[in-house]
Amino acid sequence: MSPLNIKQGSSSHSAYDLRDPHAEVIESHTLAVIVDNESGVLARVIGLFSGRGYNIDSLTVAEIDHLGHRSRITVVTRGTPQVIAQIKAQLERMVPVHEVHDLTEEGPAVQRELALLKVAGKGENRIEALRLAEIFRANVVDSTLESFVFEMTGTPEKIDAFAELMRPLGLREIARTGVAALARGA
Repeated sequence: MSPLNIKQGSSSHSAYDLRDPHAEVIESHTLAVIVDNESGVLARVIGLFSGRGYNIDSLTVAEIDHLGHRSRITVVTRGTPQVIAQIKAQLERMVPVHEVHDLTEEGPAVQRELALLKVAGKGENRIEALRLAEIFRANVVDSTLESFVFEMTGTPEKIDAFAELMRPLGLREIARTGVAALARGA
């Protein structure tokens, strides 16, 4: 018998897998919450998160039905499956909330974010920043002799990757809108 007492073909965990098999997995979920478009509703929804110690990774809000006075709040949050279920249940019980959709669980969804990135640099760094911007399909929306402001849309991961490449080239500022998301299909 081996020193680890692991039988070949058994369902035991690998000796190289250092993860705790009993730890709950932290998942990222995108929630679309349809609410009344009235004063104080956003504060109440956000208060639910802060009051219970839930983190918000991204938040966007916009009116979607002018005549019906409805807005859509898109929230990206993280937690264990149990925490995510609690968040959804608590949102659904709120009076100004009409619908709660977990776009992560309901099937394929399209997620996009807009970012503006200011990159300062001269010489080779300036040329490299422009080359990378072209690869990432980022548009130059402002230019001076010493800096650029790039506009980019894409997934949060794409924006993160572009920002990381711009850091050593002179990334000075970044402004992001937060995630806008819709379910795919009918």
